[in-house]
Amino acid sequence: MRHRILFGSVTVLAMMVLATIAADASHPVTDTRVPSSAMEEALSYKAPFGDARSASPDIIEAGKKLYEGKGACHLCHGISGKGDGPAGDMHTPHPPRDFTDCKFQKERQDGELYWIIKYGSKGTGMQRLIPGMLSEEEGWKIVAYVRSFCSAQP
Repeated sequence: MRHRILFGSVTVLAMMVLATIAADASHPVTDTRVPSSAMEEALSYKAPFGDARSASPDIIEAGKKLYEGKGACHLCHGISGKGDGPAGDMHTPHPPRDFTDCKFQKERQDGELYWIIKYGSKGTGMQRLIPGMLSEEEGWKIVAYVRSFCSAQP
């Protein structure tokens, strides 16, 4: 009897793991995490300094300080930006974004990245940071820094 319960428990656990993997596989890492109902709003957001991909070095440096400090982005996304931070593995089934993925960088607009910082991402560990932890200007500086992780800028 005990073996049947153990076998049943292991089987249920294995099925849950496979379902999680299958669910995650249906969502490519480049998919947006902005809900379709908010996409128009997200795309309307523009950085006060222009395109984040071409931000000045001083804005990128300020974004780096916020990413590694006040914003605490590095805890999940990692210092490297690869989604390999010490708290990153706590977020399943949607791990933190890999900001070094240039395909992701190319497919997402600045406003989408900003929207996620502002409102968070439902179903992931990403919490809203604006206005609680960051100002709007600081959020944009983090977007500029995040853009710098792709060395082959799209």
